[in-house]
This record gives sequence, structure tokens and C-alpha cells, in this order.
Amino acid sequence: MADPTLLDVARLNNADSVVGLIEESVATTPEMAQFSARSIKGISFEQVIRTALPDVGFRDANEGVAAVKSTYVRRRSECSLLDASVEVDKKVADRYEDGPDAFMAIEASGLMEAGMRSVASQIWYGRDTTVSTSTAASPLKGFHGMVEFYDTTDMVVNAGGGGATRSSVWFVKYGPKYVQLLLGEAGQFDVGETMSVRLTDGTDNPYDGFRKPLTAYIGLHCPNPRNSVVRIRNLTAANPLTDTLMYNAMELFPAGLAPDACFMTRRSLFQLRASRTATNATGQPAPIPTEFMGVPMYPTDSLVNTETA
Repeated sequence: MADPTLLDVARLNNADSVVGLIEESVATTPEMAQFSARSIKGISFEQVIRTALPDVGFRDANEGVAAVKSTYVRRRSECSLLDASVEVDKKVADRYEDGPDAFMAIEASGLMEAGMRSVASQIWYGRDTTVSTSTAASPLKGFHGMVEFYDTTDMVVNAGGGGATRSSVWFVKYGPKYVQLLLGEAGQFDVGETMSVRLTDGTDNPYDGFRKPLTAYIGLHCPNPRNSVVRIRNLTAANPLTDTLMYNAMELFPAGLAPDACFMTRRSLFQLRASRTATNATGQPAPIPTEFMGVPMYPTDSLVNTETA
């Protein structure tokens, strides 16, 4: 059975109006529709992870063996405050033919979509600036992302490209032991009532306005990156995505543990298609791929073609 997504958690913990806002937004951010998610009581989550099994073998009769044990570590993830609150001039909202409440709902919908785009970008790039920068307005105040979590030694395939037009492909395994989005404060998207407020312009002159608060605590939990995430990096026009690179990435997952999804830019998707020969006598191009070895593939605008490492 599939793990619950952010939208599923929202349905369980929020009003219908919030779910409607999120449903409109996830269409443009496949990460929000696909990533496993869970609610937590506070804004941080700690999990004990086994990092190594003991060496266990055989012995002869009447022969002792040394006592052994597993190795464990504690891994902690923090949620960051996403604020998509909206403020508008009262006179502008009042002029809307369906009334100010309808106008504020339209504004809130747009801000929720922008917020989900920021979250999706933060998932990949987090607070890191050496590879790329999240498109969130304040990425350094957001949660840590995949670029900061993944195993850069054993879970990476290097396509060999250079320069400032590089991109990545990510294979991801979902679930409590692998990769999950966290929704803090019991999974609440706090959408408050529209209120009358005093706003100011750029020179601190006041005017009447409306404000609708829309906030949530969101984080990314990846307690076991060695079995959860593989990155194909340094893809360029001269070093494109190919089936060979995809197979090399799949090979890095432990036997019996397959990823649940693969995310990439549209450029990478079309590079993969172009690397394949025609599949019919007419010479028509190969079809655009939608899965690899049974793993669904999702093009996303949250990944960029301007990575530098």
C-alpha cells in the first residue's frame, strides 16, 4: 500500500478549504503529490537508526564467541516555518465583483501554489548554495534538502559534465525508514480568518487592508540516506542522460530495495529519449519514457539545469 502524501495528511488534519488549496497546487509540483509525508506533534523529529549489523558466524562445539551488537545513531530533522500569508489593499478587494472574501481566496490559492513550489525546490537544494539555490524566498531559513542529505561517496553516479549548466536526476525511496516530508504542529496548515489590518506603503504611509494568514511547519526527514537516495549528477548537453547512467544508478540500491520514483528536469527526460534508437521501421523517434525498470519518472521544474557541482 502506498504511503500517505502531503495531501493525504492535509485531508486528515485540516479543513476542506485547505485541502482545496493544496489540491490545486500539487498539479504543478509532482514532489507534493508523490512524496511520503507524516505529521509530527512538534516541529522536530528524532529517530534511532541502525547503521551497522554485527558480525555473526558459526562456531565449533565447546567453543565460545565474542558478544556482538548492532551500531546505532540518532538522527534529528527540523521543520521550518512556511509563511504564505496574504495582505491586500481593502479597496482593491472590495472592488472584486464576487466580494472581498472571494478575492482573498483567489490570492490565497496563488500563494499556496507559490509555497508548494518553494517547498519542492527546498526538497532538492535545501540550504546548500554550492550546487544550486532553492527558489524559496529565504532558503537559508528553510529545511535541509537532498543535496545535503545524500551519500556523496556511495550513492552517486557522475555523468562527467562541467560548467554552470549541469543538472541532476534523483532516485528516491519513500517511507518512515527512508524519505518523508514532515508536517509539524500535528500536520496543521494554519489558514486564519480574513481580518482588517492597517498596512503601510514604501514610505510608511498607512492605508486600510485585509490580511489572511496561511502558515505551516514543513521539513524533510531522511534518516537512512544509504538506502534511500541515489543522485546522477553533472548532466549537460555534452554529457546527457542515458540508459547506461540510469542502470548504474539503480545498481547502487541494495538488492531487493527498489526506489519508488525518479525525478529529473525536462531536458534530462528528452535526453534519455534521444539516446534511444527508433522502435519502428518508419524511423519515428522513440516514445518519451515514463518509467525505468518499473520506477515512475517525473519531470519537475523544481530541479534546474544551472547546477554548478
